[in-house]
Amino acid sequence: MYKKFILIFLFTCFVWIANSQNTIIKGMVTDSITGETLPYVSLILEGTMIGTTTGLNGSFNLSSTSKVRTLLVSYLGYAEKKITVNLGRTNNLKIELAPSTINLSEVVIKPGRERYSRRDNPAVTFIRNAIDLRDRNDPRNHDYFTYEQYEKMVFAMNEFERKPRKDGKVGRFDFLSEFVDTLEVGTTILPVSEKEMFETVYYRKDPRSEKRLISAQKSAGVDEIFSREGIQQILNEVFKEVDIFQNDISLFLQRFVSPMSTLGPTFYKYYLLDTVEINNRPCIDLGFVPFNSESFGFTGHLFITMDSTYFVQRAILNVPKDINLNFVSRMVIDQTYDRKEDGTRILLKDDIEVNFKVNEKSKGMYARRLNIYSNHSFDEPADLAIFKESTPIITLADAFKKPDIFWDENRPQEGQKRNPNSVEKLMIRLREVPLFYVTEKVVSLFVNGYIATNSDPLKNKFEFGPVNTFVSGNAIEGARFRLGGTTTTHFSKRLFLDGLAAYGTKDGKLKYDLIAEYSFHDKTDYRKEFPIHSLSAQFSYDINQIGQQYMYTNKDNVFLAWKRQKDDRATYLRFAELAYYNESYSGFGFGTSVRNKSEYATKYAVFDRIEPDGNITPVKDYMMSELELKLRYAPNEKFYQTRNYRYPITLNAPVFTLNHITAKKGFLGSDYSYNRTDFGIQYRFWTPMSFGYIDIIAKAGKVWSKAPYPMLILPNANLSYTVQPESYNLMNAIEFINDEYASWDVTYFMNGAIFNRLPLIKKLKLREVITFRGLYGNLTDKNNPFKGSPGTYLFPEGSYPMGKEPYMELGAGIENIFSFLRLDYVWRLTYRDNPNIQKNGIRFVMRLSF
Repeated sequence: MYKKFILIFLFTCFVWIANSQNTIIKGMVTDSITGETLPYVSLILEGTMIGTTTGLNGSFNLSSTSKVRTLLVSYLGYAEKKITVNLGRTNNLKIELAPSTINLSEVVIKPGRERYSRRDNPAVTFIRNAIDLRDRNDPRNHDYFTYEQYEKMVFAMNEFERKPRKDGKVGRFDFLSEFVDTLEVGTTILPVSEKEMFETVYYRKDPRSEKRLISAQKSAGVDEIFSREGIQQILNEVFKEVDIFQNDISLFLQRFVSPMSTLGPTFYKYYLLDTVEINNRPCIDLGFVPFNSESFGFTGHLFITMDSTYFVQRAILNVPKDINLNFVSRMVIDQTYDRKEDGTRILLKDDIEVNFKVNEKSKGMYARRLNIYSNHSFDEPADLAIFKESTPIITLADAFKKPDIFWDENRPQEGQKRNPNSVEKLMIRLREVPLFYVTEKVVSLFVNGYIATNSDPLKNKFEFGPVNTFVSGNAIEGARFRLGGTTTTHFSKRLFLDGLAAYGTKDGKLKYDLIAEYSFHDKTDYRKEFPIHSLSAQFSYDINQIGQQYMYTNKDNVFLAWKRQKDDRATYLRFAELAYYNESYSGFGFGTSVRNKSEYATKYAVFDRIEPDGNITPVKDYMMSELELKLRYAPNEKFYQTRNYRYPITLNAPVFTLNHITAKKGFLGSDYSYNRTDFGIQYRFWTPMSFGYIDIIAKAGKVWSKAPYPMLILPNANLSYTVQPESYNLMNAIEFINDEYASWDVTYFMNGAIFNRLPLIKKLKLREVITFRGLYGNLTDKNNPFKGSPGTYLFPEGSYPMGKEPYMELGAGIENIFSFLRLDYVWRLTYRDNPNIQKNGIRFVMRLSF
């Protein structure tokens, strides 16, 4: 026993002595000008072979028992640096490398803290020459342009490491270590979502057309609970292919100023750093950094040839550290180009790597979107029929059925993984764990809002939902209980049945809504997915909350039950409609519908008709049979598709709408002749120099004939405390009734243009929002009961025609609070003397954004 104790003691002393002599050197290497991290920097102890290189994020870690105290740090294009380290200790270093001094045209440029000037600056002259020639070598200057593209997108848990249980037992998730992959820089990741695709891109200059033919595609991962098409739309915008030769670069649903923008010299500082060789061509390494580090721009390097073509051979872009961009802690875009014999620019690789973190202390997520381009051609395609396809993206029938051997044989080398285990296998193993299986189902329920009737997705033909409407409430019905559901594409890809039944405890009435819709082409996921070409029939009976429109959610959404005032302005509406709608990939849509409706008065919304002799006659109901025509034009519209709604992702092109409703008195029981026309336009303006964007919605309309007040123009009043687009936060329901109107909704998202420049406050990453909404309305004499017009209905108490001035609201808000909350304070600017109104108040909305 004594001998064992001595051995253990001696062993412990040996370990302690060994550790005491061990020197640990770790830290980060950055560019002294741009602040960007530098990958592949060489670090070596002077006179030894002991060393390491930095990873993609610029970090390094070196352990040695050597007695050498000098660390040599070297990198192409930067001055070598020597650092003295403390032996036997842990050295945490932040190393800044200065770009080499360059002598060009007898002008010495020394990047550093000197005062920067654009005048007589050879770097500015150099980039202006490159910008002037940027469009000359665009491949889309040719009549035809064809190339093949491989795309891979990976999301992974960053720096993943499974810790063994203290009791030594096998944990339920220990198998995750079998799926860990390692990046080139040595960082371990656990891929949780992976998407791959092969496609051929066909471009024609005149008439301009671009088609994408997807020949192979696969995806797997934890995001399978979301709509596949919807997620792909979002990813295509978030990780959009970067074109540095445009003035603006769309990325993370924001707009960045390109270093090759015509505004570049006023937005960026440029530095001539070094001469390097790229693809056997001598190039200038041109560094750049925004004048203001909080602006939506990049730091990085452009490698431009030293000849008269000013050809960009390579580009490396990074997001500045101080930028107000949520969750993105690090990003590197690496693009490689080649020049054809005629000077045309060809993109060979577009590689973006991102680290997402909620805070700097978390390991976060790793994401990579890799595009490899090959087989470029400017010849006319053998089959021009590809340009006659209506859809811009054509997916071959067997694209999702490619075997593993196909991917192994065709995947480019840069798309290969070190770990052969796939995300598909990971998901199979995860779903065998009850905890994960149940969690996935619960999350899926909240995301999709529907309850499947079969655990096998391929056999799930009917779903109950939406779950957020099962229980709600309002002033008319009291507690409202609703049960609804819909068929899925596994019941039929063309025929869809949808319905609900609801009951109010206060009014004791049963409500219902039945829809049958036939699509003229197969649907992948949902009845309303783009593009719609269908014929539908609907029959319903329900309450009609007049003066309130629900454009992006259900009217009985439980989360909207909390109102700022009593929502009792309602009638009952019996409704039958036959509708046809057709929309195309060009963005044009048109439709027509024939409907019959009967609206029933309540004690909250009575129908008191003025007779020709001036007497008042109570009316229980009225009937209308109408024909409606719809036109909509939304080119290049991008949205996230759910089962029932479309949420816009970008609004980079205007959206136009035109509707007209007509009815003839006596035809199919109509009590009135009726004509109404509405026109609308919606557009997003991006401000210069990336100071945010402005969303504008403008509408105008007119009711041309005499009609009951529920059929006149009732502005959309928002009675909830949430921010709702195209609605008025401080207007009462049917407070104003018009038959002519012009409205506007202007929201300026400033992206922190002010807050980003305020010390201390900028660390909170708050963003400013300004809203200005208004409506100018008019009520002509023929529809004005205050003028005694025969046949009109008396307005309910608290409803008025609008005066000469418009109704207006102004709001000032702060968004991005805790990265998801927006608070607005709104003021009512006009008609402040109307009774029972709210003159100002706080509104909120929750959303995640970059």
